This record gives sequence, C-alpha cells and structure tokens, in this order.
Amino acid sequence: MNLKFILNIFGRVLMLLGAFMLLPVVCAIIYKEPEHWSLISASFLTLTAGGLMYVLTMSDLKKELNLRDSYFTVTFVWVILSLFGTLPYLLTETITDFADALFETVSGFTSTGSSVISDVESLPHSILFWRSLSQWLGGMGIIVLVVAIMPLLRIGGYNLFKSEASGVSKEKLTPKIASTAKRLWGVYVTLTAVLAILLAAGDMGVFDAINHAFTTMATGGFSTKNDSLASFSAYSQYVVMIFMFLAGMNFYLHYHLYKGRLRRVFENIELRTYFWLVVVVSVIIVVLISDNNLFANVELHLRQAFFQVISVVTTTGFGTYNYEEWPSEAWILMFMLMFSGACIGSTGGGVKLIRHVVAYKHIVIFFRKMLHPNSVSVMKLRGEAIDEEKVGSIVSFLFLYMITFCVGSVLLIFMDVDFLTSIGVVASNLGGIGISIGNIGAINSYADFSTAAKLLLSLLMIIGRLELSTVLILLTSQFWRDR
Repeated sequence: MNLKFILNIFGRVLMLLGAFMLLPVVCAIIYKEPEHWSLISASFLTLTAGGLMYVLTMSDLKKELNLRDSYFTVTFVWVILSLFGTLPYLLTETITDFADALFETVSGFTSTGSSVISDVESLPHSILFWRSLSQWLGGMGIIVLVVAIMPLLRIGGYNLFKSEASGVSKEKLTPKIASTAKRLWGVYVTLTAVLAILLAAGDMGVFDAINHAFTTMATGGFSTKNDSLASFSAYSQYVVMIFMFLAGMNFYLHYHLYKGRLRRVFENIELRTYFWLVVVVSVIIVVLISDNNLFANVELHLRQAFFQVISVVTTTGFGTYNYEEWPSEAWILMFMLMFSGACIGSTGGGVKLIRHVVAYKHIVIFFRKMLHPNSVSVMKLRGEAIDEEKVGSIVSFLFLYMITFCVGSVLLIFMDVDFLTSIGVVASNLGGIGISIGNIGAINSYADFSTAAKLLLSLLMIIGRLELSTVLILLTSQFWRDR
C-alpha cells in the first residue's frame, strides 16, 4: 500500500478543510461574535496537521494509487475529515459532547441532515454557516474538489474520483479527470449562486439565503430555522423545491443542457423515471391528504406533497410540514421513498433510481426467459447493451443495501430503540436523508439517542455516502491479503 502518498493526500485534504474553516471566522467577525478566536484555533490546528502530513511525505513520493489504495484513502479521508470537523463545535462549546459533535459533523459532510441540535436558532451565525458549508463541501465530494484543484494526483486522481464521487457515472465530460471534476464543480457553484440570489430576492435575508443555497444544492437539509422551510414563504418553498429537483439530477445532464444537447438529456431513462416518480407519488399523496375534498386548499396540498416527496427522493430532508400527521398510507409512502434515491451523478444519496430501473428490466428478462427458455434477451439503456457483470453488480448492491439496512435496524433495536424508529432512522441515515419516521419523524433531533447509537448511525452515514462497497470492501480478507 502506498502509505506515503495516502498520508500526503490526507494532508492536502486537511489543508483544504482548514482553509475553508476560515470562512466561518469571517462570518463571526461580521456578526461580532466571540467565537471567532475558537474558529481560528480550529482552522490553525487543521492546517497545521495537514501541513505536517503534506511536508513530511513529500520526499521520494510515488504519485500513483491503485484501486485498493483508493478505497482505503477515500474511506479514511471521510473519517479524518469528520474528526477534524468536530473542532469548530467543540472549541466554541456549541456542542460539548464528542459523540454529538462527531454525529453532527458526519451528518454535515455526508449531506445527510440528521442533527443532535434541538434549537438551531440559538446557534451563533458562524456555527450555522459552518454546518451549511460542511454540507456544501460534502455534497459534491471532498475528493472531487481535491481532484479538481490538484491535478498532480494523475491516475490516482481518477481512481479516487471513481471510488468517492457518489454515484457519478463512468461517462467523462473531458478526457482528463481533473477537467471533468472542475466542470462538475463549475455547474455546482453556478447553481448554488443562482439559488442564493433567488432566495435573497424573496423573504430570506442574505445569510439565510446563502445557507439554504448551500444545503439545497448539497441535498443536505440543514436549515437555519427550527421548523426548516416552514418558516419561509410559499415563494421560497417553490424555489427550493425546483432546485432540490435540479440537485437530484445527474450533474452531467446539467452540463449537457448548458451545451444545448437537449436530446441527450430528455432521452435519459433515469431522468424520466425520476420525474414521473415525483409526479405520481405526489399526486397520490395529494388525494390521500385532501380528506375527500380534493379542491379545498389544493395549492397548499400540492405544495406540501410535492415539496416533501422531492425532499425525500433527493435525500435533502427539508420539511414544510410534519408528514406523520398525514394518513398512514401517505407517510408509509414517504418511508418507501427513502429507498429510491435520485439520479446517479447527483449530490443525492440513497440507492439511485438507475439501479431500480436495471433491476426492473432484469426481472422482466427473467420472466421472459421462463416463458421462452431459448430466447436471447439483451438489456439496453439509451440504446447501449448492459453486460451481465454490470447487472450482477447492481443486483448485488441492492441486496447488500437491504442487508446493511436490516443489520443496522437490528443493532439499534438491541440499543433499546423501538422498532418503528429503528427502521426509520437507519433508512434515513443510510440513505443520507435526515428526516425519518417514529420518534424522530420530520422535526425531532437525535439528542436523546445513546452514544453507541449515534456512533452506529455515523458509520451508516459514511457507508451510505460512499455507496457501501467502498467502505465494506475494507472488511474483507481479500482487501488486506498481500498480493
């Protein structure tokens, strides 16, 4: 294993993180908050640790990583980021318990949105900004950012990009992976800026607009208000709804839209599935919550249903209404949506819809072969044949996802968490959603969970963010066996 280069990458990531930690310092100075010295200390400690790792590993550096190195690097980058990301909370004493600070940090970087903070409105502006910034950085992926601005990673950069970028397809916008990463980040930054401007033009102040732009495009869900988007006008909710949907799209499609390649976008089967899933489920929920009077408060019901459905499908986790007050059929539908996910190549977490599409086609072919054993059926997406190895990997992923969900739920039940809450929070945190069912629901925090439960859920957030196999492969004997 290329440990020297791995440590060198850890150093680069920490230096980048330490630099971003200076932004909340600026926020603290603007709002004249005393936390700025603690935030400066957090930045200094992170920069120092990263600088030492970088400088001490520069000599005779072999700048190449194989896939095994990349899996190890990506997994432990998120662990190291999460450990150092606790410093702003701990040093400002905003959160004093380490397990709580770790949970909040992991939730931020994985853009999950689960929180141990019951009253976010009591937090300093600088800490609110750090929460949102951590989600924005994690939304597209720290490693993708490193690859975008540090092209010296070469082939190691491609392996890192491939193993970290959650759901990013194998399509390349340009021949060089660093250029691809830059273009993806360009789209990401542009959409974030446009959203912030639109929100600031409504009833949000500039601070709230920037924070919600960060967490919307990251499909993260951290808000500056205790009741999330319910604190803001219908205009703001509609704007956030649209940009949540855009954030749930494959970012390659945004680039193709920019280039005017409309046919390539609208022929995308995953995008069409995504669109119709949102529309059909939202309409069903509108019917369920209308109390047999479909045309009473129709705009409100449409807004509530579409907002919550998009929020869950994209794994954003914003809320405008406590959906557990809906009829049981409606919130059960919301729970089922936690296993859908948005599009591959988006900032959303979860299973990803393309995997469901492939699994469905695989089942259709299976039954067709039962009826016609001698027939030859080839699965195609966008006119391209999908080989059986890819289909097998997708089916394996779905199986592994459900096994992880079941094991996590059972472990939480052993930790004295009731059944409904256990399955809800495991589905939520594994899928990077944040809001849940049971005692957590759409509005409550994780403050009362035990330390063991918070650590387990933190691990599940990282496993889900890295698409399971990147982390779980480290637990296999084959990974550690000498080759």
